[in-house]
Order: sequence, then C-alpha cells, then structure tokens
Amino acid sequence: MESEAVYKETTEPEVKAPRRCPFGCTLRHLLGWRLGAKVVQAIFSFVAVVCEEIVEDCSTCSGLYFFEFISCSAFLLSLLILCVYCTDLYESLGKDKVQKL
Repeated sequence: MESEAVYKETTEPEVKAPRRCPFGCTLRHLLGWRLGAKVVQAIFSFVAVVCEEIVEDCSTCSGLYFFEFISCSAFLLSLLILCVYCTDLYESLGKDKVQKL
C-alpha cells in the first residue's frame, strides 16, 4: 500500500491538448511566393476549365476531352493543396501524411 501512495505523488497529471477549430484559416505553412503560386495555379486551371466549356463544336474531340480531364484535375488538386496548407488540417493530419498526400 505504501508504494501506491508514492506512485500517486510522483505521477504527473494528464494534460489535455488545447481545442482548436478543425478548419481554422492559417497561412503558417504556405508563405511568400508559394502561396501566390498556388493561387495563380488555381486561377489558371479554373480559366482552362471555363475555356474548355465554351467550345460548342469540334471535329475530333478526343484532345478536347483529354484537356478537360487535365484542367479539371489540376483545378481540384490545387484547391485541395490550398485547403490542406491554409487550414489547421495540416497539423491535424501530420507532416508525414501531408507529404504522402
């Protein structure tokens, strides 16, 4: 019984992690020219999607469909990157998982 009393006195209390919003906006992980480059990339890929949708008639559409797939994928991936790096999701996932993503 005596060892149990000593054990309780030397044990540190459990500290809870501070609460934070899961989607709080922060630019801590994407600063300077990298933020500007990702925003410009998202804008250009969105403009490419819009320009592709303007085309009403084409004789061989396989290239147009490929361009549509690439531009839409680039737009969605650039938005994903901006969301991960500019929110607290980066810290929630961890640096290793973000790099794998």
